[in-house]
Amino acid sequence: MTDASVPASTPHRSTTVAIVGAGISGLIAARELSRSGVDVLVVEAAGRVGGRTMAVTTSLGSTVDLGGQWIGHGHHRFEALAAEVGASTYAMHTPKRPAILDGDKEVGQASSTSLVANAVLVAWEIAAKVGAPSRWRDKSVQQWISKVPGAGARRLLEVLVSVSTCAELDELSMHAFASFIKYQGGLTTMMATSGGAQDSLVVQGAGHLARAVAAELGDRVLLDTAVTAIDRNDSGVRLQTSSGEIRAAKVVVTVPPPMARRIVHRPELPAQRAELERTMYMGSVYKAIAVYHTPFWRDVADAEAVTLAGTGAAVFDTTPPGGPGHLCILVAGPQARALDDLTEEQRRTALLEPLAKRLGADICKPVDWYEKSWHTDEFAGGGYSALPLMGHDDGYYPISAQPVGHVHWAGTETASEHAGYIEGAIESGERVAREVAGALA
Repeated sequence: MTDASVPASTPHRSTTVAIVGAGISGLIAARELSRSGVDVLVVEAAGRVGGRTMAVTTSLGSTVDLGGQWIGHGHHRFEALAAEVGASTYAMHTPKRPAILDGDKEVGQASSTSLVANAVLVAWEIAAKVGAPSRWRDKSVQQWISKVPGAGARRLLEVLVSVSTCAELDELSMHAFASFIKYQGGLTTMMATSGGAQDSLVVQGAGHLARAVAAELGDRVLLDTAVTAIDRNDSGVRLQTSSGEIRAAKVVVTVPPPMARRIVHRPELPAQRAELERTMYMGSVYKAIAVYHTPFWRDVADAEAVTLAGTGAAVFDTTPPGGPGHLCILVAGPQARALDDLTEEQRRTALLEPLAKRLGADICKPVDWYEKSWHTDEFAGGGYSALPLMGHDDGYYPISAQPVGHVHWAGTETASEHAGYIEGAIESGERVAREVAGALA
């Protein structure tokens, strides 16, 4: 991937701070510590940097993000990082409301489907603000939705919540979901494009930012190096990796809790931290980008839509200034996993054909098609972030980042603001760098 990162070749290495994970949070933590004069080493199990971000170049020369991509309203750290590395940003092309497509028909805003679904969304928003009742801890989102009148409204809610959270709706409690709504500043913020969490994009791709930070760190980023165990004592830590042993004064673990439980800790982690890792899981999400010579559909209609029939999906027009045309498609939860059983051609047909009546038959003939099933990624485990299982509160955002001896924790799930987003990953990296620097002083 990068000429700025190298595989570990030395069986024994020493550093002041070892950082597990070369996602955005780990790279930012390493950069901040390195800039303050601390010797760091980033250890990454995958063969690339970026974690849950991933940018690729299309045959037309544009860049598409197969992972995290959006700069939300108020994501100032993300904006600042993009500016620092010389990246350009642009606002989403978005209508006032996305179209709701159910087979060959478009669902109107005044339809019973829309009215009932909107009423439920308002009820959830109110409950989140005033505080969800404790009985919701044992009631799943799927159980709640199953009581909503109208198959169309239920289907719309399922797609909206799945794409917003990547959760298993029968494993996400209503209490946890309400907590997420409150934490993120409301459903409007979570689901909106302009002025919401999907406000802007990076021309060069969000994944470019990870590569730029890794380039600054150079050979202090070790790829293809899985951490299997962390031994800690009063004097420091010792990491057992697939490429040898690393000794450090401090270690920062930035991978999400469900993936971090692959690491053996000696002595064992305190019960609360071990429970956190045991009772969280990674969401399921599939992402595709269809690329066209131009965004021709804009002459007919806006592309932003929610499709209900067949494979439910959210569709966005992510075309950069001057083109080429980009359509971003997200499928989450069980339906994302169901796509794994299809061929690439079958997936492309299933996701593009529902758009043909609104956008034109040429929508089914992209120049390029890029796709990524994050739940099949052995290193990321899923996306967008880790989620709590039913009946467990420890996984509510922000999750605990309390140090355990010389072991510190970061990652987007620990962010005090915008957990689950790139902005949260940046915040957590900056926070843990200050924390570690203070502990070393």
